[in-house]
Parts: sequence; structure tokens; C-alpha cells
Amino acid sequence: MSVDYIRDLVNIPSPSGFTQDIIKYLSKQLMNNGYAVQVTNKGSLLVTMSDKPQFVVASHIDTLGGMISWIRSDGTLELTQIGGWPPNNFEGEYLTIQTESGKSFRGTFLLDNPAVHANQEISKTERKMQGMHVRIDAQTQSREETENLGISIGDYIFFDPRFEVTDTGFIKSRFMDDKACAGILLDILLNHKEEIKTIPAGFFFSNYEEVGHGAPAGLPNTMKELLIADMGVIGDKINGKESAVSICVKDSSGPYDLEIRRELVALAREKMILHTLDVFPYYSSDGSMALRAGLDIRVGLIGPGVSASHGVERTHVKGVLATKTLILAWLKNKKQ
Repeated sequence: MSVDYIRDLVNIPSPSGFTQDIIKYLSKQLMNNGYAVQVTNKGSLLVTMSDKPQFVVASHIDTLGGMISWIRSDGTLELTQIGGWPPNNFEGEYLTIQTESGKSFRGTFLLDNPAVHANQEISKTERKMQGMHVRIDAQTQSREETENLGISIGDYIFFDPRFEVTDTGFIKSRFMDDKACAGILLDILLNHKEEIKTIPAGFFFSNYEEVGHGAPAGLPNTMKELLIADMGVIGDKINGKESAVSICVKDSSGPYDLEIRRELVALAREKMILHTLDVFPYYSSDGSMALRAGLDIRVGLIGPGVSASHGVERTHVKGVLATKTLILAWLKNKKQ
């Protein structure tokens, strides 16, 4: 089921720019199941059911993360962000430092001077990157000692996802954006091959969405419609629910295609799929990027509702299933 694939993907670190391992994993899984895959020059993954795919479903496998930007005189590390995440949402998180030599070290992302017994201003301090650091789980108290470990500027930081499925059906983990949908696409490809093999369709796993240039590079030039599977937003004045699939009608980049929206709503009603219509005020997607690049395509956007996006995220197996069911219905509706 999709949850198992989501778990597997979440456990492969893949911040934007460090996605080669997860692309290799996906490629192996798909080739072992008889698919021909294409890794683009930029590192995304394309799988097609046809020589001329007209309908493409896309998700992104890159996540938020960090990179070492400075080694302090006391041996601790400063980070530069990969993707947009509020520092307070990652404060106290355990992490892995991946060195270029292949070694890894554990650490923790902390506020400067984090001991309450030494700092009475902790609760009042604004969480900003320039006031936070990584404490390395190694005996180092100077820049030289840290460098002697093989740690250097440019090394990647992987935050722990803390994946968990509750007995009430909630999937709790960082990076549900967008490994929830990537797991759904993998599930469809591996377990519904017979249903989709005659559709002129393709599946695209983008690797730079979080930093704003995941698409359109690598998408087939025969594509007419692009369905983006990405997280649905939950928040004030937004309909999204963890147990439903969100059909986004507009985000900060503008409205999504009206005809695709109408098709998705009609299919959801016909199949009795729990869904919501949503406007996402502070959001853009790979579809937004493709349209900004001038591609002459029609774009839709759906995804399971995800609570606390870009933080300690959570969705529900019902929302995952609703998203999967709607994607399959949309694809089957394209049979010629």
C-alpha cells in the first residue's frame, strides 16, 4: 500500500541538490518491474507508458534541508537553508551531517546559548538562522578540530523525519511534502500497471521543486496536460482536510486550468472520493514553474491535506487513498 512506499521514500534523505540516492532507488524499483526509466540531465526521473505521452502526473522527491555555511571558532556549525522553513519548526531536531568523504556525524539544531540555566531570554529570543547552530555529536571545541573530522563548508544536513503511523491512521513525519505523493505514484506504477499501461501517460519525479526550478526541464514535449500531485494545505480559511484530497483551484501563481478542475471534481463526485476545493494563498508548484516557463500545457493540482506544512507534518491514510483514487480515475479517463 502507499504508506509502505511513503515510509521507504521518507527514510532516504533527499534535500534539493542531494537527490541521487532516492532517484537510484526509484529507478531500481521501477526497472525491476519492467519499466524503462529516463533520468534527465538535471537528475529528475521520467517514466512513460507511451512513446508520445500526452498526460503526465508529477510529484517531487526533493525536500527541505540544510548545508553548512560556516564553521565557528568553537567548532559548532552555521547553516544555510535549503528550501523555505521556519527555524523555530526545526529547533531541537536531530540531524545527520553528510561529509564529502562519505563519513556521517550526528548533531542537533539549536538556538545559540540554549541552556535555560544560563539564558533567561530564551523564550523571548527570535528564532533566526544567524542566531542558531548545529551542535556536533563529536568531541570538538574549535574550528580546527571540526575540520579535522572531515566536516567542511558545503556539506549537506539531513534532518530526521521521525516517521510514524498511528493506530488511528495518521501518518506523522517531516517531508510529507512531497513524499506522500511520490509514494502514491510509486504505488500506482508498481501495483496498477495493467490498468495504466495502454494510456498515453507519463510519471515525473521532480528533484528541485523546493528551491523553485523543478520543472519544466525533462518533461516530454508531447505533453498536453500536467497533473501535479503535491501536498494540500491545511490552515485558516482553507478547506483542506487530512482525510481528503484537495483540488487546488488557485495558488499564489494564479488559477489552475478550469477544465482539468471540472474534470477532477466530476470524477471525485462520481467515485465518491472525499475532496475539497481550495485556494492556497502562499504556495506554488512544479506546475506553476512549467507555466511560467511558457509551456503550452494545461495544469491541475491535487494532493492529500497536510497539517503543519514545512514543519512537523501530518496527513492521514484516508487522504492518501483519496488522492491515489483520484489520480487513477483521471488517468483512466484519458484512455483512447
